[in-house]
Amino acid sequence: MHKDIRLHGMMGEQTEYFVMVAGNDAYQHYFFNIVQEEDQLRIFSPGNEMIISPDGITYQGNGGSFCEYMFGVDQPSSDLSKPEIINRLVMYGARSDEDGAVRFSDRTSGTDSFDNIFFEGNAVCNYFYFVHSNLLSRKLKNQQEELVKRLGKCIKRSEAVGDERDDILISELYPLLNDESSQLFVVKLINRYHREYRDLFRSFYFRNKKISDEDFGKLVSLAATYKIDRYQQERIRIDAMYRSPSNKRIVDEYRNILLACNAKGEISNLDNARLTRLKTLSVRNKIPGALFYTLDDMLKKGRNLKKNQEHDYVASTREILEGIFFREIQIESRIDREDMLKLIKAKKKAMENRDHSFDQLMLDASKECDEKIRDGADSLLLDGFSYVITYLDRFDTVSNLISQLAFMENVKVNEEMLRGLLEHKAAFDNLHEDCFQDLFIRELFTNAYLGSFGRSKVKTLMDGLIAIEARKSSIEDLYNRLTEIDQEERIAIVLLEHVRDRIRNFYSRFTTKADQEALRREVIEELKTKKRISSDIPDHLFTETIFTIKKEAMYLHSLLPQIIAERNVGLREDFLENSGLDRFYVEELEREYYEKNGLDIEELYQIRKGLS
Repeated sequence: MHKDIRLHGMMGEQTEYFVMVAGNDAYQHYFFNIVQEEDQLRIFSPGNEMIISPDGITYQGNGGSFCEYMFGVDQPSSDLSKPEIINRLVMYGARSDEDGAVRFSDRTSGTDSFDNIFFEGNAVCNYFYFVHSNLLSRKLKNQQEELVKRLGKCIKRSEAVGDERDDILISELYPLLNDESSQLFVVKLINRYHREYRDLFRSFYFRNKKISDEDFGKLVSLAATYKIDRYQQERIRIDAMYRSPSNKRIVDEYRNILLACNAKGEISNLDNARLTRLKTLSVRNKIPGALFYTLDDMLKKGRNLKKNQEHDYVASTREILEGIFFREIQIESRIDREDMLKLIKAKKKAMENRDHSFDQLMLDASKECDEKIRDGADSLLLDGFSYVITYLDRFDTVSNLISQLAFMENVKVNEEMLRGLLEHKAAFDNLHEDCFQDLFIRELFTNAYLGSFGRSKVKTLMDGLIAIEARKSSIEDLYNRLTEIDQEERIAIVLLEHVRDRIRNFYSRFTTKADQEALRREVIEELKTKKRISSDIPDHLFTETIFTIKKEAMYLHSLLPQIIAERNVGLREDFLENSGLDRFYVEELEREYYEKNGLDIEELYQIRKGLS
């Protein structure tokens, strides 16, 4: 079994070193000497040498350096495309050709300053190594190639490098030499100033994922004391933030998706949804945008990735639904109130556009959820999707009922439906203050086709629900008021039909008050006989009916002929806005007029289109 010897010391106040030699007979060899007058430490074996001095290192022989990649540093595309590669490996005398192939030479000697070591490599910890083995080739370039084949894969993937677990690192590497007489030399260099800055930043950031002004002041003071340049400060901070486990999972997934997009040469709608969702989660989890900007610069540099376009509301839906499935890779992507509101607004927009892509996305997500649950996924996945479905069902229920109240005649509601609406309103308002009003009511009142009775029913409904929430009214009171409006609407429809018919046939008889009173008695008697009404007609309903018929007559006999002759869209719109007549009702009158007079109905459609 191999043994190892360790030598620990300082080179100046900033650089700390650890020298480790592993081998079966490591105790039987000298491997270092100290030149006191020059303040140097020399580590050596036959053919290999490293000298640590106050300014840096000098080396010759085989081997190289390695360190954990800091987040955001430039990496070879071959390393970047393999998430399992976490460490940087540089071999002495190695060069990369234009085609990416590595070439070795016998020119392996060189020098490196500490500033450059901690600038080009890891800002805190870097390793150097060389090997003595009689089984290695005589030529240095061949030795380098052999060492890469034996040790390279392990070095580039070992978590012991970043954790600074030297015992584990040596136990991983030494057996790979397959030579019981070999010796493995490992030198670790630590920048104590950078390490102190990193540890202080970690302690602040890991506490609550943000840096207070007071904490930042302490970091500035420490950096000034140790003269740590701004670039090193920034890369240390970014790397430390990336190391937070919750941050790392999200950023790594973002990187993996971008890598896949690079391989395909495009960002699909699905990929874009996932990338956008991860950025949304980063904001929610207080992950700095710098982590994503850095990845974007590294992975998109010099590449024109094609990005498919789709409606914003569809993209937003896809993003949120994809987030449900991030739970499988330990990324918490809970759908919160903001997400749910986005989904509801997306559904509403899709309905307005008659766009079935929203429903298709929901169907696809449902199938995927079912398949994953069947294959053993966490049942919480189903809980998250059920939360979405419940709210979307609420939206459908409320939207359908309010649309019926607003635009359909003789729609009856019962107390159970009103209780359900009250519950739905509370659920929507829990997403956002006045959410119910914004989703279902505000735009409705601007709809040109909303008639007087529809407006009255919707306003009464909203006023009643608000009063019930304030405990100033009851479900029963609201039900009774809506029933009264419904009864008035029924009477008004019947009354308009019968009065209009009589006035058309006996128009000259009903111009005076006396004529109108006679008409009223006749209509009431007729409607009671036909059992269309059971009580007298309220005065205001009869008055409004007469007024409506007069406006109808004025429109048909005076304005509409002028509108048709002049194609005067403005005149038509002015009448509709000021007359108070329902658009549906006026459009039906127009259709009847065109048919009665044998006019081309297409002309009417052209006039109506002029409104848009």
